[in-house]
Amino acid sequence: MKFNKWTLGLAAVGAVSLASAARADEKMSQVQTALSNTTISGYVDTSIQWNPGTGNGYVAPVSFQNANKADGFNLNVVDLAIDKPLDESPWAAGYHVELWFGPDANALATVSNPYLNPTVYSGSGSANFPGGYWYSSGAGASDFAIRQAYVALRTPIANTGIDWKLGVFDSPLGYESTSSPSNPFYTRSYGYTIEPTELTGLEGTFKVNDMLSFTAGIANTPSPMINSRPFVSYDDESQAHAESMKTYFGAVTLTAPDSWGWASGSTLTAGVLNGYLPTWGYYGGTQTSWYLGGTIATPVKGLKAGFALDYLNMGNTDYGSGDYNYWTYTFALYASYQINDKTSINVRGDYWKNWYDWSDDQENNLWSLTADVQYNLWANVITRVEARWDHADHGKPFGGTSPYNYDDDGYFYSESDGGTKQNAFTLALQVIYQF
Repeated sequence: MKFNKWTLGLAAVGAVSLASAARADEKMSQVQTALSNTTISGYVDTSIQWNPGTGNGYVAPVSFQNANKADGFNLNVVDLAIDKPLDESPWAAGYHVELWFGPDANALATVSNPYLNPTVYSGSGSANFPGGYWYSSGAGASDFAIRQAYVALRTPIANTGIDWKLGVFDSPLGYESTSSPSNPFYTRSYGYTIEPTELTGLEGTFKVNDMLSFTAGIANTPSPMINSRPFVSYDDESQAHAESMKTYFGAVTLTAPDSWGWASGSTLTAGVLNGYLPTWGYYGGTQTSWYLGGTIATPVKGLKAGFALDYLNMGNTDYGSGDYNYWTYTFALYASYQINDKTSINVRGDYWKNWYDWSDDQENNLWSLTADVQYNLWANVITRVEARWDHADHGKPFGGTSPYNYDDDGYFYSESDGGTKQNAFTLALQVIYQF
């Protein structure tokens, strides 16, 4: 083994032994080997948002949008990812850790199961919670969140093997990504808003060939809350279920082969998730989410189209007036035109069939039209200028004063500060640096 001159000099005066130096060098070599395939990446997501008119307490009712982002400058999130991806070996192993810092980390709602940390909130809650502690939806929120964290493994089956994820990972259902750089838009769709996002469980993906792949798995609950449990009462009145109850999900993806000409690369995905969600309403409920979506290449160079259909049913839930089934669905159409390497134009039309007033079973249909221009002027920087219009068929759900009030229990929603507008408009500049 070769030693540098500094080590040999220390050994000559008796400060170190060559044997100990060799062991230290061997350990350092092992650490360097373990880290040699590890990558660090991420992004910083910022925006400038303007909602025309006064009184923007109720903006577009989609994920990561709230009154605090209206009419000002925003740090949305800082994403930091550490990876050791799977290699091509049959028994490959790796990991993925992705952390979020900033306001959007609160909305991600991956706060750990308060059953494991009962000091999140202290109250006179359910006896199912040790010490009378219970979970309040506004408690325990933080500007730090675990976005994903899982161990990746491969088992050699057939020609490709099964790739496994164990830990916290993205749901396989959905057209749009939680990671903003992977989306063509600044604001999320109605569909993303009602879809399951992060799951804690085990997922396996089997690629049959270049055209067909399957994903299936099991999770604790449909909730993004890490280590949530269906048998834990998360509120004064929610009902705990059996310890054996779990959430199951699956998806299948078809990809058009190269032999399909201009349509090659087009994808179609269908999936379903079913499980008990203890944090829904007062008493929890059984969530079933269906998804069908695809991206379609066209004969026009640079032009792609897409669609997404999401259906959500919440069954066996009770708001104090008996069991009922809540259902809603969304449908979206997408178009993207890549003008050149730096410039693209994206358009999305979105529809949400939702409840307007549960007391008399009226329905409120929401519509939105979103368009943006993405131009990457600087290296590693995504810049988007976006305009969005939301419209309600009934009532005036937008505008109004801030829907957030504060007391000893934290932030809560106040129905007395209702909306004043039938339409909502959003103009935004988004700037993302990727590293």
